[in-house]
Amino acid sequence: MPDPASTPSTGVSTWNIANALTMFRILLVPFFGWALLADGGHNTGSRTIAVIIFAIASVTDRIDGQLARSRGLVTDFGKMMDPIADKALMGMALVGLSVIGRLPWWVTAVILIREVGITLLRLSVIRHGVLPASRGGKLKTVLQAVAIGLFLLPITGWFDVVAWVVMIAALAITVATGVDYVFRALKLRENSERSRARRARRATGGS
Repeated sequence: MPDPASTPSTGVSTWNIANALTMFRILLVPFFGWALLADGGHNTGSRTIAVIIFAIASVTDRIDGQLARSRGLVTDFGKMMDPIADKALMGMALVGLSVIGRLPWWVTAVILIREVGITLLRLSVIRHGVLPASRGGKLKTVLQAVAIGLFLLPITGWFDVVAWVVMIAALAITVATGVDYVFRALKLRENSERSRARRARRATGGS
């Protein structure tokens, strides 16, 4: 499935259903955070609400991308705001889980550093071309969402083993794809038309 970031903008209005779902997802983040952190995370009812909000936000993430591609609703605004919505939701979930003691801070740090780092990396090479999401990157997103969803559930004991198995898999893919993105960015920068033109000018003595 094509990455929305690599799909050309269609020139349609910014105010469309796909972008509305993206903004709806952003608006859900503070409510999700409130539900997760209520009573220090020990309120079963609030935690359940947090799980429901997280699930709704995750579903709208998939739907808005499909709508944008299938109905020709890809816009520059959507390409900018969609990853922001994703990072806001995942960031709130990870930090919140660490605050209430459900997830070690080092796990949150590894994932957030990777996500922020890759975002900055993609911006740094944007002049040379778009660095699309890889299959590994998409798998990483799914595993992170499932792992976070499992940790959000107000269930402990044996269930923690399942949650940790998925989270460890998510961490492994997160780090591996992060390294892959670095090599792909270097290759993109080296082989881009912009870089080839610069090397050609240098070879002919141009400025």
